[in-house]
Amino acid sequence: MSVTLDSTPAEDGYRMPAEFEPHSGCWIAWPERPDNWRDAARPAQDAFAQVAEAVNRFEPVTMAASRAELARCRSLLSASIRVVEMETDDAWLRDTGPTFVIDRAGGLRGVDWHFNAWGGHDGGLYHPWDRDERVAAWMLEVEAADRYRAPIVLEGGAIHTDGGGTVLATEECLLHRNRNPGLSRKRIEEILRRYLGAETVIWLGRGVYNDETDGHVDNLACFVRPGVVLLSWSDERSDPQHEISRDAHERLERATDARGRSFEVIRLPSPGPLTMTKTEAAGVDAVTGTRPRRLGDRLAASYVNSYLANGAVIFPLLDRRFDDEVAEILGSCFPDREMVGVPAREILLGGGNIHCITQQVPARGRRAPEPCTNRRTIR
Repeated sequence: MSVTLDSTPAEDGYRMPAEFEPHSGCWIAWPERPDNWRDAARPAQDAFAQVAEAVNRFEPVTMAASRAELARCRSLLSASIRVVEMETDDAWLRDTGPTFVIDRAGGLRGVDWHFNAWGGHDGGLYHPWDRDERVAAWMLEVEAADRYRAPIVLEGGAIHTDGGGTVLATEECLLHRNRNPGLSRKRIEEILRRYLGAETVIWLGRGVYNDETDGHVDNLACFVRPGVVLLSWSDERSDPQHEISRDAHERLERATDARGRSFEVIRLPSPGPLTMTKTEAAGVDAVTGTRPRRLGDRLAASYVNSYLANGAVIFPLLDRRFDDEVAEILGSCFPDREMVGVPAREILLGGGNIHCITQQVPARGRRAPEPCTNRRTIR
């Protein structure tokens, strides 16, 4: 049973842990809406299943599926993956699920942010979104974790933490008029401190070029460990991503974290540019009120959009010109984890990637399994 609390995580001694800290499991939701996923979502479902199987090698996976898709979902997954019934509007659990927080005693609770489908009626990606608004509370019931109801619209992909009091975010997203109009940067920082147990917010400018989430930070940058940030990077000066990444790099070089440390920034090549093909666009059902998928649309592709499982990095295979190089860089960043590449273009076509569809559950006061020696697996 989950209880809704009147206090805040910071008041109660809770903090948002880093993703490289131990997990007790991972949640994913099954895709199905035909106005976002091509060919009745069948290719996307295959991709989601591959991600689930890859993560499940290292930590338990729970897959949430609607009643209509429950049997198909179960048939495509290993028996060791738990499948539960849950109605959603779409499958982006990083954004609709709770932000889990922990305390020193190993307690686990969750922050339930307001959700408006990345912009509501001012640029949002679909409506209605009422089922997605209920996802976080439902997951917390299943996890038997008490709930904090935060006072702002926020998605999990819009924040990233080192677990030691430092949070990364972008101005493009958190200060956008379609999230929390009327709230100042100072007020948003105050709320992040209260609900994440954070001390310092590092503001980057824009997110990955053409990211329909209004620039989520999880597609641009992430913490490797305290003081070390992985940044999506393009060397091509004519590519709009070059200027975005250069600005982020400069901001990180000028900043210090909650402990006063300067940042080491590691550049991770950007794939592509990648664009949507005629066949891919034609497979999506056009519906009024949802974001159209069109031939030639640039995809917001990034290798940073990966999942840190216990003992592994589950990263997207997006561009054969860069996949091997990315595996080597990630392997050097996480030498005690296995590198597992999963074909992820079908996820990218829907507007995000592996990090966007996953939500880790921090371990409740127990250690993760011993990490594997560094190996690379490309599926």
